[in-house]
Amino acid sequence: MNKTSNFIELKKTTKIWAIGSIHSNLKSFNSIKKFILKNFDVNDKLIFLGNIIGLGNFSKETLDSAINLRFQLMSKFKLKPDSIVFLRGAQEEMFSKLLQLQLAPNPAEIVDWMFEHGVNKTINSYGFSEEEVKNLASSGTIKISKWTTNLSKILQMNNGHIQYFLNLKHAAYSRTKKILFVNRGVDITRPLSAQSDCFWWGFQNFSKIHKPYKTFVKIVRGYESKHLNNLEISKKDIVCTLFKQPLSNKTVMCGIFTENGEILDLLENK
Repeated sequence: MNKTSNFIELKKTTKIWAIGSIHSNLKSFNSIKKFILKNFDVNDKLIFLGNIIGLGNFSKETLDSAINLRFQLMSKFKLKPDSIVFLRGAQEEMFSKLLQLQLAPNPAEIVDWMFEHGVNKTINSYGFSEEEVKNLASSGTIKISKWTTNLSKILQMNNGHIQYFLNLKHAAYSRTKKILFVNRGVDITRPLSAQSDCFWWGFQNFSKIHKPYKTFVKIVRGYESKHLNNLEISKKDIVCTLFKQPLSNKTVMCGIFTENGEILDLLENK
């Protein structure tokens, strides 16, 4: 994976496939995965829009399946590494911070907040209990450091997992700079390089923007906190959201786009 930049430009592209937040919904993702494997072509690109993990019960297994899809496509079509892109979502951001918990000034409070937002499910999938981690967070820097080292070792034992967290991108865009892919939002008053954490925490009223962001006529995101289930809205607006609330419906959405921002298809699986 290319780690030289937080952004990826998608070149020589016929179709761009984008998968919205999965949140560990393994069954739904595997259904989308089968469709992609059947219909993907040599000049296509694939983007995971963040939040592969978290909230659901199968974080480790879902990440395994996503990495496997990358391997299969790269092997079949002899793709370059940046033909398949993984973006950072809020779940990945929180889990990455958890790996550095020993550096936090208030680790117990941070753990409580993260667990309220679904990181506990990811921890469970790697074999740790919530109570164990909460107790560790209050036990001092040395014990926390030993635990984060152990967690890193467990990630390394799962093929591709540590590389996944180390190589997440902030955003991706087409060669034409007509279509932009993010996890949750973007501040249209600032350039891409000055977005800070807007990409995964969002920006107020982002869904209501009605004019292009610089040259981008379409912005595709993988998460929205409000209820959104009307595909026609996504087709017409500047912002196309590949996510449906509520979380309990276990829907995973996928979109197929041209490099000029046209929507070829929108799919969903439960």
